Amino acid sequence: PPRHCNLTMASRLRSVVNRNGKTAFAAAVAATSSATAVTFLSDDVVHAPAFSWEHLGVFSSYDCAALRRGFQVYRQVCATCHSLERIHYRELVGVTHTTDELIEMASEVDVVDGPNDEGEMFERPAKLTDTLPSPYQNDEQGRAANGGALPPDLSLMVKARHNGQDYLFSLLTGYCEPPAGKPMMAGLYYNPYFPGGAIAMPPPLSDGGVEYEDGTPSTISQQAKDVVQFLNWCAEPEADTRKKDGGTYLAVIAFTMLATGYYKRFTWAPYKTRAISYLKPN
Repeated sequence: PPRHCNLTMASRLRSVVNRNGKTAFAAAVAATSSATAVTFLSDDVVHAPAFSWEHLGVFSSYDCAALRRGFQVYRQVCATCHSLERIHYRELVGVTHTTDELIEMASEVDVVDGPNDEGEMFERPAKLTDTLPSPYQNDEQGRAANGGALPPDLSLMVKARHNGQDYLFSLLTGYCEPPAGKPMMAGLYYNPYFPGGAIAMPPPLSDGGVEYEDGTPSTISQQAKDVVQFLNWCAEPEADTRKKDGGTYLAVIAFTMLATGYYKRFTWAPYKTRAISYLKPN
């Protein structure tokens, strides 16, 4: 039946084109284009604009002051629901804090360890080798505390979303009132950058919600910028090293090319500049 249907539609289109010529064919193309346009316009999400992030430049690096502020925003705001399971305290040494500061920070958290000699689990103060604490003991507890929605881990969130930095910044700063005709269920908030427009996470940032240690004004956009840059470092902590290594590799390749060119000229110059004379034998 599908084959018969396709043949019937094809024959009808052929007859229309043959009867009305180019006008009918143009109308068919216009109808197809209109249907495609309607399909694209029916998207229920606003795509994040492209922002200029300084740390993404070829010769740029992470701003440690911004990373420290972003880590502060994460600890005081995001850590109440989201985890960073892939980040250890020791990895923050020299990036956001000193060793002594992180040892003191880790000692304020109790982690479950064990078993001990008696086969029992016990609690101890966290050390630099431990990961940052998770707000929930398991996924079920996280869902129960958030109305069935599990807050995702943020370790690789920048890589897990298309245009990660732009998306996260737009999401954090894009909360607004829903437009007319957009009903919102109880417990959901309107954000045009989230697929569907309805997100279970309430607006996490507010002006002055975090008091920065360096005196930087803690506006919503500043907090979002700092925490996004910190999450970018969490996803790619090797970015600065990779850029340095890339520069080193390019310098080595350039030197190798110059040395190879000089060696080639030095080796072949006598052969290319020599004159060969042929004498007629007597």
